Amino acid sequence: MKALVYHGPKTIALEDRPKPTIIEETDAIVRITITTICGTDLHILRGDAPTITDGRILGHEGVGIVEETGASVTGFSKGDKVLISLISSCGRCSLCRKGVFSHCSYGGWLLGNSIDGTQAEYVRIPFADTGLYLLPPEVDDEAAVMLSCVLPTGLECGALSGKVEPGETVAIVGAGPVGLAALLTVQLYSPAAIVLVDSDDNRLEVARSLGATQIINSLKGNTVERVMEMTNNAGVDVAIEAVGIPETFDICQAIIAPGGHLRQIIIS
Repeated sequence: MKALVYHGPKTIALEDRPKPTIIEETDAIVRITITTICGTDLHILRGDAPTITDGRILGHEGVGIVEETGASVTGFSKGDKVLISLISSCGRCSLCRKGVFSHCSYGGWLLGNSIDGTQAEYVRIPFADTGLYLLPPEVDDEAAVMLSCVLPTGLECGALSGKVEPGETVAIVGAGPVGLAALLTVQLYSPAAIVLVDSDDNRLEVARSLGATQIINSLKGNTVERVMEMTNNAGVDVAIEAVGIPETFDICQAIIAPGGHLRQIIIS
């Protein structure tokens, strides 16, 4: 099969690799119909993720068709259309029972990290019963793949972890896919204002069309001063960092109000 393989910082290659096989009886083999690139993959390519070793197939997002299941898999059968979760969780350990699935004692972020990922024609999914979600056949693959990582990341690590409440002011620094996912999902909690910060006017206009009440181009003036002016020097109640570099995190630290919540939603 064809696969996108990591060979160290700034080095990837499309290679022929053996089709994966069942290793554990809780595994499933999925034929990928669509995958995508996460910001985390870009961090990996820059060499920011030392856990990724030479020869690893990248990717942790995808939609596909079940090809084979291990003997203990009960929720899925050959031919099922499935959404792949970026997190692999056993569902049984103490941390999974607490709902902290990304810290599963036996799983967590495995795909494209410690095991081969989804940017290939086939992928082995550990803990298939908790790592896959059944999709109706008529669901569009390109729409469904947004639920594999980007939208739930914006919701859980942005809106939920940020504890957004009605009437609050939220700032999101970064209007890429994850930042826009945060923008969409924080609106479920009725903030009074949502400020989007980015260096690209096109992204900012998309953010405005999706519900941002104010936009700031960080290349056109002092971002911190402009946010503080907007908030009468009070700062924002929730600051969400969606870029993953020190400079944008510094902006969030400078604009957060006393007692506010600051959250970073880049996986790596």
